[in-house]
Amino acid sequence: MMESRVKKLAITLMDATTDKDPLVQEQIYNALCYLGESQPEEILNSCDEYLRQHDKLAYPHRIIILKAMETVVKNKIAHLDKSIAKIVIFLASNEMTKSKEIIYDWQQAASDVLVAAGRHFINQVMEEVLTKFQPGILPHYFIMQTFANLSVSNVFGMVPFLNSILGTMLPMLGMAKQDHMKSVFCYALQHFSESIQEYLANLDKAPDPTVRKDTFSNEIFNAYDVLFNSWLQSREAKLRLAVVEALGPMSPLMPSDKLEEQLPRLIPGILALYKKHAEAFYVSKSLCQILEASVNIGSRTLDMQLDALLSTLHPQICASVESTSPLSVKNHNEVLRCFTVLACTFPDRLLGFLLPKLENHNERIRVGTLIIMRQIINSATSQMETKKSFILSSMKLPLQDGSNKVKRAVVQVISAMAHHGYLEQAGGEVMIEYIVRQCALPPDTPPKKQMPEADDLTSDGVKNISISTLFLISTTVDRMNEVLWPYLLEFVTPIPFTGALTPLCRSLMHLAAKKQEEGEDAFLIRYDTHANLPSPHALLARLLTVSSQPYLGDGRGAAALRLLNVLHPNIHPLLGQLWNKKISPLVDHLEANTEKSLSQKEWEDKLLLLLRETLTAIDDNAWVCQFSKEMCKQLNSYNGFPSEKNFLYKCIGTSLGVCSNKEVVQKQLQELLETARFQEEAEREGLASGFGICAMNHLDETLAKLEDFVKSDIFKKSVGLFSIFKDRSDNEAEKIKSTLILCYGYVAMCAPKELVLSRIEADILRNIFQYFDTKVLGIKVETKDLTLKLCLIRSICMISQAIYNSVQSSAFVFSRKAELVAQMMEFIKTEPLDLLRTPIRQRAMISCTYLVVLEPPLSDADKVELIDTCLNSVLALPPLEVLKEKDGNVTDALQKEVPGMRS
Repeated sequence: MMESRVKKLAITLMDATTDKDPLVQEQIYNALCYLGESQPEEILNSCDEYLRQHDKLAYPHRIIILKAMETVVKNKIAHLDKSIAKIVIFLASNEMTKSKEIIYDWQQAASDVLVAAGRHFINQVMEEVLTKFQPGILPHYFIMQTFANLSVSNVFGMVPFLNSILGTMLPMLGMAKQDHMKSVFCYALQHFSESIQEYLANLDKAPDPTVRKDTFSNEIFNAYDVLFNSWLQSREAKLRLAVVEALGPMSPLMPSDKLEEQLPRLIPGILALYKKHAEAFYVSKSLCQILEASVNIGSRTLDMQLDALLSTLHPQICASVESTSPLSVKNHNEVLRCFTVLACTFPDRLLGFLLPKLENHNERIRVGTLIIMRQIINSATSQMETKKSFILSSMKLPLQDGSNKVKRAVVQVISAMAHHGYLEQAGGEVMIEYIVRQCALPPDTPPKKQMPEADDLTSDGVKNISISTLFLISTTVDRMNEVLWPYLLEFVTPIPFTGALTPLCRSLMHLAAKKQEEGEDAFLIRYDTHANLPSPHALLARLLTVSSQPYLGDGRGAAALRLLNVLHPNIHPLLGQLWNKKISPLVDHLEANTEKSLSQKEWEDKLLLLLRETLTAIDDNAWVCQFSKEMCKQLNSYNGFPSEKNFLYKCIGTSLGVCSNKEVVQKQLQELLETARFQEEAEREGLASGFGICAMNHLDETLAKLEDFVKSDIFKKSVGLFSIFKDRSDNEAEKIKSTLILCYGYVAMCAPKELVLSRIEADILRNIFQYFDTKVLGIKVETKDLTLKLCLIRSICMISQAIYNSVQSSAFVFSRKAELVAQMMEFIKTEPLDLLRTPIRQRAMISCTYLVVLEPPLSDADKVELIDTCLNSVLALPPLEVLKEKDGNVTDALQKEVPGMRS
């Protein structure tokens, strides 16, 4: 009863195949396949009966049923009875050959049913199909197509039949007059040859292990004779491609002497096809198979074809590959395979051809040659073993090429070299340095609008490839460990490699971890035997400094700190416990924030605390002194990096604060003052901050050094009489004075609270006003330098805060308070009432708020004057909209500013 219902449902579905809607047809196909999953024999019987009873059913509808039968047979082949298989095979054979004309989709669908059945019932399929393959009679097109596909789908089942098939088929080749029949014979010969080769390669699994190449050699050669000498000359491109596709797999099966005899004609004949066919993949694939066959027989004549081969194949690699064209990509790969075959057989001649082309300045030729070099380095390992130094030396000119495409190709060659032991040779370090340099490339500038090239490559693209390559060879190529460790540390400190710091740190971390696994002796760096390595002091200074801008360079702060933590035994043996405890929270803090949310001051304070604790843990004054000297040495390297240089000054101040050698402290402070670039705002800030931090522990030495500097020749030359008459807007003297005034402000703010009051008026304010009040021939000259004024205001704020926060502030009588308030009011009064040109007005008022709370209190008259001055200065200003029109930048900046001074 169940079967009857299934059959009725199947018939109903097949009746509906006449529906012209493709969606309905697809649903019918799916439904038949679904029924076939549970009742395969019932469905196959129903389909057979239906197709026989509906002989006039149009072939588009027959196709749907045949495709459903193929799917059911394919999925349920192991569960089918031989009797139902015979029914299906007989039906499919008849459907396939019913029409002598080629109705491709219908006959292909029937052929596919036979191929599906042939995977399990090969004898039954062949018994049926061979009845329609008779000597002397050209077979149906799809008989040959079916034979070909069967040979691929069931190699072990089909190869035993091929000898007799070839014997029957060969005489038919001369009978084939139409191109489509010639093409299907080529298709069959191609797949027969591929099946025979697979069979011979797996004789241990084959049903008949006595089968040999000789079994088929003569028949294959006879077929080759027709294909190469006759059909390959056809004007029809499709037939020529079918012939060339067959010749490749046929060549390994030809008798060795015949193949050797044919090579002088065969290879030129194949090479000539490149000129006739725009799509070269099939030609290249066939050529590669012929070359492999020639090498396998130990051909003595192949070398005579080598020049022609190289001159034809090389331009194919130099041509750009269309990534959107699968055949273009496949052709590229096949041509590279050809070079592999040639490299294994003719390594010297191939290198003699390739290496001079690396000197060619044509981008395509150089890139193509580098691609081939990478291929043969990877695939002809043993043949290139003795050529390594020769190949390395040939890379000199490509390493100097500025083309991004050449750079990418060079990086890929170096990657191949790393995997095969080239970089362990003399000259290998040059290749590593090249990779690191590409990792350090600056970002691309915004591109101009232009037509995009098919294979355009930016500097960012080269950089990304280089970063990936460095990481890959550091983490996966074990033989590179000895080459890269500790060599990569050489690139950590030089400024030109700043852009590569993050990938360098990540690679070094992995290398360090591997070395730790090998033991302490392998991990600890012998600085005495590696002359070019940065010292532990230099490494700590560099990695800490770049961490101050942690999100630059793809997160270099976290990478640098992690590397520091891993390196701690190589920095100082006493740091392990401290850094293991302190560095992880710092990294976590970075990862919990973003560039926008991170407080820069808070972050720098955390780093400076780590540094202070580090130097305290080391507790070695000689080491600390050497460290501070190293940081001073690095200062000029950061001239193009103001933020990092600013922070480095703070690090120097921190290390000098820890240093107990007062002579070294004063010497380093003197050096800082002599070498500072006072024109740079970030440098003035950094230097002043450093002096302030140093004063925490060395107040007297810091004040003494500032006073000594004023008496030095450097200062006197800068602030001499003649310089006063220069344009003050860019006068070096004013910037030096500004810096010194700022230094005193920071010193006052950072000095120990119990000591600061005694120094305020005698040592700090006296010198500040000495720098600010300039006199010429006894006459006071009012400064016009904005920087100088702003630095004075800031210092007054910091001094006021220092007094207020000191332990004896309530008992301290600030005798110069009124004078300072008067100076601030003078600044306020001199500001124009119709616009906001500078921040002086606002900052001077803020300074007054710090001053007025100090002892002694202002008189009532002074208070009134101060309030009147401030109110008049502000209330007289025009509305905000007018101010913005006059000087929008200053107005916006003042609106954003916190109502307080930076400290």
